[in-house]
Amino acid sequence: MTLKERIAARIRRKEPGWVFTPVDFLDLGTPQAVGMALLRLTKTGVVRRLDRGLYDAPKQHPVLGVLHPRPEAILAAISRRDGTEFQEHESYAANRLRLTEQVPARQIYLTSGRSRTIEVGSTTIELLHRTPRKLSSPSPMSARVFAALRNIGQANLTTERLAPLRTLLSASDRKRLLKDLTKAPAWMHRHLRVIAGKERTKP
Repeated sequence: MTLKERIAARIRRKEPGWVFTPVDFLDLGTPQAVGMALLRLTKTGVVRRLDRGLYDAPKQHPVLGVLHPRPEAILAAISRRDGTEFQEHESYAANRLRLTEQVPARQIYLTSGRSRTIEVGSTTIELLHRTPRKLSSPSPMSARVFAALRNIGQANLTTERLAPLRTLLSASDRKRLLKDLTKAPAWMHRHLRVIAGKERTKP
């Protein structure tokens, strides 16, 4: 099996819409050989070149046709390549966890690196710098909850707002919140215990 065929086989094993860089195939060949194989696969339409060193396996929709890559998939590929961590912006996390009905108008993510804008085709992603402490959490779901609570704010957290998280989060997610408690600011601790089912909240 040629390098081109091995790369194509790995791509097929991934979910449609997977975004990747040459780094994801360096266990199969040299950087130069991987680059040439991806160039050939691009010419045959197996993969799509999104930007310099960034590709995806295009996802087809029966009505809309070829879809744009998801921002999360783009950042995941960049994270694997550069070793950079990203998190959802506080407003996006709050919306995802149903703590607010306000849908963010822009694609904004947080990073411990510098603030910058990433443009991939028609997708624009804004990266905002945050301190490593605010982004530090062993659990992605815990990080999402911390970000959402920061967005809502200590003064605005109520029983009604916290209630959906008791059912939205799995038992393992709620248990992990308690393990990650020290990663959150002190004012969140009581609310996190409430979400985890270890403490009653006050109206």
